[in-house]
Amino acid sequence: MNNDTKTIMLVGVGGQGTLLASRVLGNLLLSSGYDVKLSEVHGMSQRGGSVVTYIRYGQNVASPIAGHGEADIMVAFELCEAARWTNHLKKDGILIVNDQKILPMPVITGAAVYPENIPQQLAMVCNKPIILDALSAAITAGNSKAVNVVLLGVLSTIMDFDLACWENALVASIKPNLLPINQQAFKLGRDLI
Repeated sequence: MNNDTKTIMLVGVGGQGTLLASRVLGNLLLSSGYDVKLSEVHGMSQRGGSVVTYIRYGQNVASPIAGHGEADIMVAFELCEAARWTNHLKKDGILIVNDQKILPMPVITGAAVYPENIPQQLAMVCNKPIILDALSAAITAGNSKAVNVVLLGVLSTIMDFDLACWENALVASIKPNLLPINQQAFKLGRDLI
């Protein structure tokens, strides 16, 4: 374990399970011997507003929040949220994006337009963004709300932790009756890469 503090950002909208995903990551990192700090920033999450979670880990983490250009990895649960928060990603950071579009209230009411060409914009910010259809994988697993765990499966392929550690973190974080669907969602996420 080195001394560098690493930052993972989870961004999405209310109801997508960013908080559960942060709990799984927290359990994974704590069980691996890291000092871990979590910070959750909620918009109007009950109305589909922006939700951001910072997971910072290392030998000795001073602050739970990262500023602009400090995130090593960003996992975006929704396309527009990826675009909204990419300024927090390091220049050489990793960006994982679910290509799902969830229309915010201003777009639904006609007061705004959903941005176009987001994948092209993301490619200008990040060298090779990983943009994929996590929603279809979640539906295949048995629950459309398992997008968060599908994305954790994708994340697990780029982080240097044993698969058994990820599986233990899932067991420690998810209710037993929901575990089988989430284990399947995690596997399908790994298979997307």
